[in-house]
Amino acid sequence: MTPKKALFINGKSVESREWEDIVNPYDDSIVGKVALAGKEQAEQAIRAATDAFHRNRMKSRDERREILLNIVRGIQSERERLAEWVMRETGKPITSALGEVDRAATTFTLAAEEAIRFGGETIPMDIAKAGRGYIARTERFPLGPILAFTPFNFPINLTAHKIAPAIAVGSSVALKPPPQGPISVLELARIVHEAGAEPGTFNVLHCPIPVAEYLVRDDRFRVLSFTGSARVGWYLKSICGKKRIALELGGNAAAVVHSDSDRDWVAERLAVGAFVQAGQVCISVQRILVHRPIYDEFKKRFLKAVRSLSVGDPAKPETVVGPCIRRMEAQRVMEWIREAMQGGARRLCGGRRRGTLVRPTVLEGVPQNARVKCEEVFGPVVTLDPYDDFERACEEVNRSAYGLQAGAFTHDIRRIEYAFRTLEVGGVIINDFPTFRLDHFPYGGVKDSGLGREGVRYSMEEMTEPRILVTNLNR
Repeated sequence: MTPKKALFINGKSVESREWEDIVNPYDDSIVGKVALAGKEQAEQAIRAATDAFHRNRMKSRDERREILLNIVRGIQSERERLAEWVMRETGKPITSALGEVDRAATTFTLAAEEAIRFGGETIPMDIAKAGRGYIARTERFPLGPILAFTPFNFPINLTAHKIAPAIAVGSSVALKPPPQGPISVLELARIVHEAGAEPGTFNVLHCPIPVAEYLVRDDRFRVLSFTGSARVGWYLKSICGKKRIALELGGNAAAVVHSDSDRDWVAERLAVGAFVQAGQVCISVQRILVHRPIYDEFKKRFLKAVRSLSVGDPAKPETVVGPCIRRMEAQRVMEWIREAMQGGARRLCGGRRRGTLVRPTVLEGVPQNARVKCEEVFGPVVTLDPYDDFERACEEVNRSAYGLQAGAFTHDIRRIEYAFRTLEVGGVIINDFPTFRLDHFPYGGVKDSGLGREGVRYSMEEMTEPRILVTNLNR
């Protein structure tokens, strides 16, 4: 029997008049039915989040930490179940799904640690005569209820990056889960509630676009935290009013491979970085620029590494490249490949589709205006080009409208420093793929890639504001 999953509002399962099928992208099977929220349920969630915020802000740091640690234990006890839901809903290979659940446990652990040390500072007041005899300190306070959106590619961990810092600072969240993968998020909401979180701390609303826009426009939410496409993110910014906003959007990640790098390591690492999860990662490697003296040699090694990747059934532990999230996305990727080839690009491997599976595709000589080079493919496609000068290669990286992360493979400290200072991105990764991310460091982009930073402590700063207390000891 197909399971039915209700919305999660104010600590309870809430049904609605409409239900929507959730489809496995690999075999088109229906994995579940999820209630579809209307404005009535949206209003319930807003009120629940608002009420929970006023209770949560008064909780001690120790209480918040205990709830977060209980969530960690809950995630760990249901590790395989959560990973299976991620795999069935999104087509994510099971090995990657298990890794994502483990990362989510780490994200909540980091939040538990930050909850007890996230504070303010003492401000010296006697820097001027008027400040003699005064003392001052700052503390950070939560802004208010948070509205969050998360995408399908990391439904558990990117949700953790919204709710974990919110709990740590004493806030609450209403979250629109990815339409392709809401069940795993609903399962996480249950774990959060069973861990002792106040009812209304974490509300999950699977909803259509008009209801989502209704939530975005509501002034009772003080923060909007969105992870998803650039087109949607910038549109939501235009309608969100006076909310503080954090946008983690798309990317067009490039890697620069210089002749002094470890070529076997680089080839194998970039093959994974380009094609893991069918390239459906914001920091998936999309452009590879290779120093001309090693270009032909590197190309052979890279193509060998790409062809060795296991493609197919996401339920198999050895699978690296699973399906695109929907058939229409796989068709779009193929259209972009054909466009590049019509413009003169050469296909070195891949470029074939079966259903939602697109074979890992490497293109050479791609025109600058082809979408596979200048837009975010979000699919298993990478472009390969030679360069003569490292500085010019960095300029080529910067030609993109996106600026999330970039990688450079070199052992020359001068080139490393040059890349760090000139690449217009949120993160520069040296001697590893730009797909590298740990959950504690500041993560986010510039240009069309967004605003603000995630990474638990950095998210906590986005969700709070400093307040100063000044005391006159002279009277």
